[in-house]
Amino acid sequence: MTATWEDKAQAFAALHVPGDPLVLFNVWDAGSARIVAESGAKAIGTGSWSVAAAHGLADGEKLTLDLAIANAERIAAAVDLPVTVDLEGGYDDPAASASRARRAGAIGCNLEDRIVSGQGLYPPDRQGARLAAVRESAGPGFFINARIDLFLQAQTDTHDEAMVDEAMERGRAYASAGADGLFLPGLADERLIARAGAAAPLPVNIMVWPGTPPLKRLAELGVARISHAGAPWRLAMNALSEAARRAHAMED
Repeated sequence: MTATWEDKAQAFAALHVPGDPLVLFNVWDAGSARIVAESGAKAIGTGSWSVAAAHGLADGEKLTLDLAIANAERIAAAVDLPVTVDLEGGYDDPAASASRARRAGAIGCNLEDRIVSGQGLYPPDRQGARLAAVRESAGPGFFINARIDLFLQAQTDTHDEAMVDEAMERGRAYASAGADGLFLPGLADERLIARAGAAAPLPVNIMVWPGTPPLKRLAELGVARISHAGAPWRLAMNALSEAARRAHAMED
């Protein structure tokens, strides 16, 4: 029996358990979504970088919103699992973009606080207003994963407690605006991850990144969601490249 949108949304939210994290091996199209679903995944998540790359484009909203939504719709139709999509900065209108994603079958989205077409991050109150608009537009049950880009804006060796505290200030503003989770890409130091997990007002999402602790250790640190971002795409393309090289060289 096919699950309803509401069933999938409720199941997805319930998967965010600190210490027993949801693992998303991020996909880029309907075919990769089916492969990941068959592996035993509990949910499906796209990554904007790999979706763009699959279309021959760079990340940073170079893929049109129409193509991103059409891709999300095909993915949601291909699997009977909750599907969350990466909407980057929400394009020109985050509220409208999220509403379209929901109509396409997605039960949630990532929305980042960096200014995609400019420099730096939105001020917390401005990003909070954007998230509040997404909440109103997408409606109850739609899982808003608020991405905080502080750690991607600085070299890893400069990450410190003050940055975590600043991220948590943003996190509290985003939680008040209606977000459901906090995504901290680029944060890899386990001491700082533990600090974030203890202070966060919402479930914490960590991205697999150079220097990130092993998945089991991330669970021990209180992480509630782990994303693999563009790594699955790179694995697949590396395998394709090697196979194509061998074929063209007529190697066995």
